Amino acid sequence: MTTLTKDAIKQSFMKLLNAKPLNKITVKEIVEDCNINRNSFYYHYSDIPALVEEILNDQVDQIASLGADASIYDGIIVGIDFALKNKKAAMHIYNSVNKEMFEMYLNRVAQRTVELYMEDAAEKYNICDRDREVVEMYYKSLIIGFVFNWMSNGMNYDLAADLKRVCELFEGNTELVYKRCDKKTEE
Repeated sequence: MTTLTKDAIKQSFMKLLNAKPLNKITVKEIVEDCNINRNSFYYHYSDIPALVEEILNDQVDQIASLGADASIYDGIIVGIDFALKNKKAAMHIYNSVNKEMFEMYLNRVAQRTVELYMEDAAEKYNICDRDREVVEMYYKSLIIGFVFNWMSNGMNYDLAADLKRVCELFEGNTELVYKRCDKKTEE
């Protein structure tokens, strides 16, 4: 029953967030929409920002579940799909006072996506920890930059297509970086 209640709260909240700005949504509206009492809401969430954080963390978990065979592109597509399915909600969070929560979410999504991609490469190419951190920071910064540009432009272009094209244009460059980082070639 707990999972059902939490899912109902999340669904009601997302429905409301797709209709109006974050700062205009109240706990009262959420509980009325999903037919529960306030105590049930507060049993699961301390406040609306905690609810937003859990919804965003669910997305990070979904990306993490892709596994090591996923590419950076695969992970980012999960986040883009969620944002496009909830475009108004995403823009409401992006433009809200809680924009820092969105930034933290985006940072975690980008970090987790890049980490998953790098795990296999770090072992295959014997990349030292510091080189791995630098390469992860590079890719994470690229992803965040692309997403912020897309969001600041109202999500009005096909980010997935642009990222796919970037991957095509730079295909093979990542492997060159890995080879340069390979501890065996440095010795």
